[in-house]
Amino acid sequence: MMIKIVGISLLSFTLLSIGWRLFSYKICPSWLSWLIKMDNPFTKINRAANIVKNADIKEGMRVLDAGCGPGRVTSLVAQKVGLRGTVFAMDIQEKMLDEARKKILSENFRNVEFIRAGLGENKLWDSHFDRVLLVTVLGEIQDQKTALKEIYHSLRSGGILSITELIFDPHFQKQKKVLKLAEEAGFSCIKRFGSKIAYTLNFKKNI
Repeated sequence: MMIKIVGISLLSFTLLSIGWRLFSYKICPSWLSWLIKMDNPFTKINRAANIVKNADIKEGMRVLDAGCGPGRVTSLVAQKVGLRGTVFAMDIQEKMLDEARKKILSENFRNVEFIRAGLGENKLWDSHFDRVLLVTVLGEIQDQKTALKEIYHSLRSGGILSITELIFDPHFQKQKKVLKLAEEAGFSCIKRFGSKIAYTLNFKKNI
């Protein structure tokens, strides 16, 4: 019975991923927010707790959750940075931000600010963040080079950009491409987690 349930779940998730790939084009549509509210049951690397742990997020930090969606990772980051820290939840879709706001308010966090914008629009402050998270978001960005340059300038000296990708995402980015883009923007890769098909890469701002 358990094998049958797992098989049905995997098939359902696969079909949803294919549908997303066919119909969402470059941005995950807000009507799929219910799907990305959940941790992926088939891989550990994309679970919110592991993302926070692998990015080495600590109390008091300023963290940008870029492409935050419905706030799956945002709320856990808010818990981690505490009242002395701040999380900036950024998304290009107002409906996604609405879902994130509802989640944050329901969990009584008061250390989250919301930004409606896309990366590369020059809406970020220079030397402001200790960490920037890109969780299955890079492939949805049209001008990736400009976006990564903006992130580079928005990080404080020694700040870390943490990029997570997994093969189930319709806009999956291969490690080789991500490494090249980040290095061109001025980053150095300092840590790698996971495998080729489900991974997190941490990049450090060198200045």
